[in-house]
Amino acid sequence: MDMTSTKPRVLIEDWLPVAELGIESRRERAASSALPPLSYLHIWWARRPLVASAAVVLGGLMPSWSDSLAAAFPNSAQVQSELGYRQWLLHLVGIRGDVLAAQAEKEAAALVGTRLKHNPFTYKQAYRYNPEDADLSLLHAVLTWTWGELPSVADPTAGGGSIPFTAARLGLPTLANDLNGVAASVLHASVALPAKYGGDLNAPLKKWGEVLVTRVTQALEEFFPARPGEKITRYIWANAVSCPRTGRLVPLLRDKWLRKVKGQEVAVRLVIERNGIPLAEPEFEVVTGQSAHSVDAESGTVARGTGVSPYDNLVIDSKYIKSEAQSGRMRQVLYAVVVSNPNGDTEFRAPDESDLAALRAASAQLSEVRGEWEARGILPTEEIPTGTKTREPKNFGFVSWTDMFTHRQLLVHGTFGAEFRNMIAEVREDLGRERGDAVLFELAAMQGKALNWNSRLSSWNVNYQRMRSVFDSHNFAMKWTFAEMEGAHDIYGWALGQALKSYRDLSAMFGQEDALTLTAADGTARTAVQVTQGNAADVPWADGSIAHVCMDPPYYDNVMYAELADYFYVWEKGTLGELVPEYFRDELTDKENEAVANPSRFEAMGRRKKELADLDYETKMTAIFAEARRALRDDGVLSVMFTHKRAEAWDTLGMGLLQAGFTIETSWPVNTEFENSLHQANMNSAASTIMLVCRKRDTSGGSARVYLDDIEQDIRDAARAAARRFQHDGIDGVDLLLSTYGPTLSVISQNWPVYSSIPDSDGKDQLLRPEDALDLAREEVVRLRRARLVGKAAHVDDMTDFVLMSWDIFGAREFPYDTARLLALAVGGIDVEHLERAKIVKKSAGSVTLLQPIERLRRDTDSELPGVRPEAGSFEFTIDAVDTSLYIADVDGMPAAKRFLDRHGFTADSGFISTVQGLVNAIPRTRAKGAWIIPEAGLLDTLCTLYFPTVTLPEAEDLAAPAVQGSLFGDD
Repeated sequence: MDMTSTKPRVLIEDWLPVAELGIESRRERAASSALPPLSYLHIWWARRPLVASAAVVLGGLMPSWSDSLAAAFPNSAQVQSELGYRQWLLHLVGIRGDVLAAQAEKEAAALVGTRLKHNPFTYKQAYRYNPEDADLSLLHAVLTWTWGELPSVADPTAGGGSIPFTAARLGLPTLANDLNGVAASVLHASVALPAKYGGDLNAPLKKWGEVLVTRVTQALEEFFPARPGEKITRYIWANAVSCPRTGRLVPLLRDKWLRKVKGQEVAVRLVIERNGIPLAEPEFEVVTGQSAHSVDAESGTVARGTGVSPYDNLVIDSKYIKSEAQSGRMRQVLYAVVVSNPNGDTEFRAPDESDLAALRAASAQLSEVRGEWEARGILPTEEIPTGTKTREPKNFGFVSWTDMFTHRQLLVHGTFGAEFRNMIAEVREDLGRERGDAVLFELAAMQGKALNWNSRLSSWNVNYQRMRSVFDSHNFAMKWTFAEMEGAHDIYGWALGQALKSYRDLSAMFGQEDALTLTAADGTARTAVQVTQGNAADVPWADGSIAHVCMDPPYYDNVMYAELADYFYVWEKGTLGELVPEYFRDELTDKENEAVANPSRFEAMGRRKKELADLDYETKMTAIFAEARRALRDDGVLSVMFTHKRAEAWDTLGMGLLQAGFTIETSWPVNTEFENSLHQANMNSAASTIMLVCRKRDTSGGSARVYLDDIEQDIRDAARAAARRFQHDGIDGVDLLLSTYGPTLSVISQNWPVYSSIPDSDGKDQLLRPEDALDLAREEVVRLRRARLVGKAAHVDDMTDFVLMSWDIFGAREFPYDTARLLALAVGGIDVEHLERAKIVKKSAGSVTLLQPIERLRRDTDSELPGVRPEAGSFEFTIDAVDTSLYIADVDGMPAAKRFLDRHGFTADSGFISTVQGLVNAIPRTRAKGAWIIPEAGLLDTLCTLYFPTVTLPEAEDLAAPAVQGSLFGDD
């Protein structure tokens, strides 16, 4: 029976395998060397896992199982039962084994501290499996039976391309759009071209890629000399300023290490004089083994923005260093050369005169060609605009985008651009215009790869003996020291290898060698993927033509995509822009129409800038959702993937969906973050992506007004049910809180418009803000979590409740002020200022921090204020009594703590014991190299072991915590 006569109920409205998808999403990212090929052609920020994207794409199109579905395909075992049907979805997305059993075996081994001798996952990562032809044929038949045609999938904010890639891989008509020209280029290179040409481009890509790299190498060889038999791979540099007293150059090194592996230590010695005669410029010597320790390698010439001159051992003020940087007087000093031996081992040597001469020659060559290259658009001339993410580099003297590179790095990247431009006509003549431009497009994408790994913002990772890219994090973090890749033989040869492998693997993931085409209703063939660049609020898609709008929109203020993408945009205008000039029409990326909450765009409005940024984001998201509604079929589905821990983000997103005319049918939290980062101490970021499933709302409606009071119990019931359900599925912490937001918004959307119970200043009804309803959801989560931590019967005062809930929900000492405010209201109607006066927290720049017991000490012995008071006769708040016992244990020892507990009778006090049990359950029990990350966890561990035998201690987790180089003038 054809189901197109009624609105088809789709699978994701009833079921999504959240546990399986969470495990597979983390497996997909478990090793940087085994990421999907979509991730290594060109960087884009915050890509969603392919396995989760595929499940949402399919779940929003496949019908819910029914007897009529089974009857329509009687010879297809995949659809004959509901269980088999769900297993089929897992198979389609690449989950080819019992993922839950494998994960359980892995966790069980970790719990007892044993290493498994085998991999419990008997199948490869899900993305590595191509859907079989027979499954695709059946899938297309089922979807055509459901929708009356092979349904289209559209993503108006496609970004890094996970959603359109998985849709195209399933053989579905796919439309992908992004405002940003760099993102549109990434979509074209990594989705559209592999889908269109398949493996047909592999050979010409290799041929012309090798021609291009050879020409780049020949043009640059003289600027990268090497000793006989030597293979140089990296150069390590330091920023430097003149000593304010002696005028001599001071390289700014946080330490002197090049390698810290035990028994293979390598460091540098800073040489400032020889035979008692001061050197005009500092020199360096590489020392190994015991000698590396003799130079005091842990010490450097700068820490936390303040320098120390090696010439007089006096301080160089951070303001002076910043002033030198801003005036353009900060220099760069080469201090080590990285050499790769034939056996692959890394060695280091100090730069010699030939290295320094090559640098001077590169600067001279750049001066000679710079004017021509700038005129041709090969070398960027654009200035860096002021923005949220560009503020740091601008603060330290970076005026134009070329300032982010040394002269030699500019010469390397400019040479690639020039040689690429010179080759365009040759490739087109050899392959024809259309196919030639496809090959050129893939080769041009190499430039973005090289730019990300060869800049004054890339760096040398001493711990892992490898490079860090510019965008190791989502910002322009400045570095005291940085690393340069060898430019003649290494960087673009490596980038070509990445491009060839990426394209080969991407095209192979479509499961065919030839072009992926679809047959239109008139019998003509069309390409499966259409990429457009433009505003998501105005996409070129026909009214009512899309069955599934599946999107991963910008996450409020998480990533400033346009500000970051400018780094590539200004270069790629001269390469990719020669092929698709429509993607690179403007001087810089479009920030006016970008849907992010960016306060820097409203800097002139002073204190109102954040409020205006929020309003701007909400307005743009509403317009994007309204445009999606226009393009969506009346029976179509909108699915939205969203991750953010701040309620403000959910408030603005929810309002956008409601105002655009959608109902939220259901939601699913899927843990999509890299598993090694999930339990890092002092982190409170959300690990789950919430999948919201929406439908067009019937706007005919009735006349009766609905107020928050009318649906309050429905909201509470929905939030409580969601929290219980997803807690059972392993969702925890801040993610459990987020899991209730979708169901809460769903209740509102089903009754929209909903009015606030409080009138506006004129006494008139005002529309409800979603945040008001989310308050109710938080209260229900707090009740549920409190019962889990301390038991339903235990009474907990508001102050203690806040501390317990903070540790339990965030698993971190520091978290956003906004979230703290909302949690404080949820636990008892208190405010953050009250918590600060009680020395529970301290406030700072948009965040709050839970104070340690020693920080809560009240020095005034007569004080009755809340806090740690060792001499107090009684305590109003249980958390004060617990923290006082921990303070005494830490300062005076456990016997003294026992006397304190006995004096107050706390060892037999049920409220005290319940609070201790709650804290033990809530505070992360994590150790790094034997030391407790959260000191209170260690003190509680000992205290309970000695004096509270009824308290159950959860297993502790041991971590290895690698050091990471800090940004310029930031914390070490």
